Amino acid sequence: MDTASPVTFGFVCVQNAGRSQISAAFAERERDRRKLGDNIEILTGGTHPAESVHDEVITVMRERDIDLSNRTPREVSTDELESCDVVATMGCSTLELDAENVEVRDWALDDPHGQDLDTVREIRDDIEQRVEMLFDEFYPDEP
Repeated sequence: MDTASPVTFGFVCVQNAGRSQISAAFAERERDRRKLGDNIEILTGGTHPAESVHDEVITVMRERDIDLSNRTPREVSTDELESCDVVATMGCSTLELDAENVEVRDWALDDPHGQDLDTVREIRDDIEQRVEMLFDEFYPDEP
């Protein structure tokens, strides 16, 4: 893949209040850690956004020094998603994109909403590993 132009990762779920917010936050952290700056664009959204990020998600992400309390779930458009290189859905999507250059991956993750904190931590840790592997795939030579 030509990484001279920015790579865009999209993270999508229905409410954009849990899994996709966690994914985007870890992707932002990974972009900063690897000093990729303008090389990575990160998009997150939902098909039917909630009013706010789920409380249990905010709690477990604070344990990783990531504050999601100021984020607002947003609706994402098909046009936005079709501009991505990779779109990761969270296991809740019937997403169909027409763009041939978009790779859609279904991460098939449990919904953290309403779960106990230990379960949400497991989901968080799974997402963190998946995001790191995604970066390793596209930027294998970065620290």
